[in-house]
Amino acid sequence: MSVINKKVKKAVIPVAGLGTRMLPATKAIPKEMLPLVDKPLIQYVVNECIKAGINEIILVTHSSKNSIENHFDTSFELEAILERRVKRQLLDEVQSICPNHVTIMQTRQGIAKGLGHAVLCAKPLIGDEPFAVILPDVILDEYSTDLSKYNLSEMLSRFNSSGASQILVEPVPLESVADYGVVDCLGENLQPGDSKPIVRVVEKPKPEEAPSNLSIVGRYVLSEKIWPLLAKTAPGAGAEIQLTDAIAMLMEKEPVEAYHLQGRSHDCGNKLGYMQAFVEYGMKHKDLGTAFKDWIMTLQNQIEK
Repeated sequence: MSVINKKVKKAVIPVAGLGTRMLPATKAIPKEMLPLVDKPLIQYVVNECIKAGINEIILVTHSSKNSIENHFDTSFELEAILERRVKRQLLDEVQSICPNHVTIMQTRQGIAKGLGHAVLCAKPLIGDEPFAVILPDVILDEYSTDLSKYNLSEMLSRFNSSGASQILVEPVPLESVADYGVVDCLGENLQPGDSKPIVRVVEKPKPEEAPSNLSIVGRYVLSEKIWPLLAKTAPGAGAEIQLTDAIAMLMEKEPVEAYHLQGRSHDCGNKLGYMQAFVEYGMKHKDLGTAFKDWIMTLQNQIEK
């Protein structure tokens, strides 16, 4: 009798972190609400889920993150003002923040116990189903590839057809691997869009000990069989429950694959990465891009090596 794979319908976005790498900007503003040109970071991540076909999104949040919930809620007063002032384009943009067919739910992570614990907090809203995990620090560049066909979208397709959990990876310079979780695919050469089995995940290895230079990007599609493994995962690095520890146990039971990123990613969880993403997105903005690039060109003479 053949086993029918359950399809992924829900995504978990952990947003309970304090954003200390972005202080002092994040003292009173959630890091996920920092703008990337004219939209907050969290909106790009939610839009990515929607483009990939996921319409049920769970935010694992914290009491200090009410502005995230408010962003995706209906603002009747604002919409009435825009309607009255005939600001039709702005009204359409505001109303499209959370389309009618999309459900965004929230659950609290009362105490910060790590990414694995944050994911486990979403279990009551997901049940015994497979799911995706999207880390909001990482923005997948919507200008470099079609997010409705590739990356998270294709990871979902691979999981739905094979049942193998998927982890998004991209190459980084070998001297930088100590900043990332790195996957071991037994030396397999991955090209963009490829999926290959993982035999282990190594957290922040020394360059000379790294099994590869393929770093985890912050997108996971996980089998429902990870739930009991997460529940019994002991605190690891930093006395936190690590998602990678549960994934390591999952790999002992069933295949887990690395999916090679197509296009580019932006690490907006650190100041330099955020600044770089802002400039790149500013130059490509459909309304502001041309004027912004013209202005940047005027700065060339001011740049001192």
